Amino acid sequence: MKLQKTMTEGPIWKNILSFSIPLILGNLFQQLYNTVDSIIVGNYIGSEALAAVGSSGAIINLLVGFCIGASAGAGVVISQFFGAKDKEGVRKAVHTTIAIAVCAGAIVSVAGVLLSPAILRAMGTPEEVLGPAAAYLQIFFGGMIFSVIYNMAAGILNAVGNSKRSLMYLVIAAVSNIFLDLLFVVGFKMGVEGVALATDIGQLISCIFIIAFLVKSQDVYRLKLRDVRFYDNLLGKILKIGLPTGIQNIVISLSNVVVQSSVNSFGAAAMAGFAAYIKIDGFNILPVLSFSMAATTFAGQNVGAGRYDRVKKGMYVSVAMGVCYTIFTGILLILFAPQVIGVFTGKQEVVGYGVYILKFFCPFYWMLGILQVLAGTIRGVGKTFQAMVVFLFSLCIFRVIWIFGALKISHELFGVMTAYPVSWCVGMVMILLYAWKGKWMPE
Repeated sequence: MKLQKTMTEGPIWKNILSFSIPLILGNLFQQLYNTVDSIIVGNYIGSEALAAVGSSGAIINLLVGFCIGASAGAGVVISQFFGAKDKEGVRKAVHTTIAIAVCAGAIVSVAGVLLSPAILRAMGTPEEVLGPAAAYLQIFFGGMIFSVIYNMAAGILNAVGNSKRSLMYLVIAAVSNIFLDLLFVVGFKMGVEGVALATDIGQLISCIFIIAFLVKSQDVYRLKLRDVRFYDNLLGKILKIGLPTGIQNIVISLSNVVVQSSVNSFGAAAMAGFAAYIKIDGFNILPVLSFSMAATTFAGQNVGAGRYDRVKKGMYVSVAMGVCYTIFTGILLILFAPQVIGVFTGKQEVVGYGVYILKFFCPFYWMLGILQVLAGTIRGVGKTFQAMVVFLFSLCIFRVIWIFGALKISHELFGVMTAYPVSWCVGMVMILLYAWKGKWMPE
């Protein structure tokens, strides 16, 4: 059995950092081409189009979040088989994962195309934004199956420690997407439809590359297309671990739909400012999620190998990395807030909203870093239900109650934005208590 990257031996900090860096770079490239979409839209189409693309983000995350959560279940199962050096277990889990990806991707694509206009109306999207937002979403979701397959396939590579390969394909997709954005929007004047089409093609390119790599690979995770099916009880095992994370992601995305709906009530300028900041937010959130994913893979492989002593040590190292990163980037964004938001639009009203919103996020990212990385370790040992409970209460139930209560007292953007740092603090405290007192480590 040829091991691609075992995390069960060697310096813990080096294992985690070497695995995290390609993930961080990959996520940043993915965020880069999403950000370029918004920059091109804001500068070449207008602030209303920027608001349309931005208001679509909550819906995209709603449907994609479930599939990404399911891929987390596959990653835990594969990493545990890999850590235990169970070659047949890895083979069956890989092919079951791809079968899940194809089915889930098809469902997400169809559901997104059919439901997008109705959901946008339910969110109270202003009429001047509704048309372009619906057009953008329907074209975007037409190609969502490629994104789901890519992310599930990348989850396979990440589970065995090969995070560099998915980075390579994301870079190719990002460059392609930026070129096509300029071609379709600036050259062909296709508007938001051109932005969505460019994203679809970029996702297709990354999907083709990663599947071709898995098919040609001679490693334990080699993919044989004729063998793609649901094996043994692995579908149930993957869903048992991944379903709580999928439900968590979709319900949290629903809470973000509530946030977006609340922001919509303040008009197109506030929507555009929020949309601009959320793109910047990704440059903080995605690296944190990368450290969380590293913690999950590290814990999974070491549980599979019976190296329980390394699991908690890896958790502490991952938390330290996440906290240091978020403090550093938070300070940078606060110092250069007007310049950063101004990249997306020249309208001072929109910039003002974006800077105002930024101040509710950047000083508090370190709390989210602790929450996400601790949860990543706990998921890696298979305790995804417990992590789900923490996230559902703090980032969904508590956040929604806070927003409705704040807006009932006074219809101000301040009440909506404070929901983020306060809910992060609640989640951080809950996950710290569970990590300290809970019985989550294998006996």
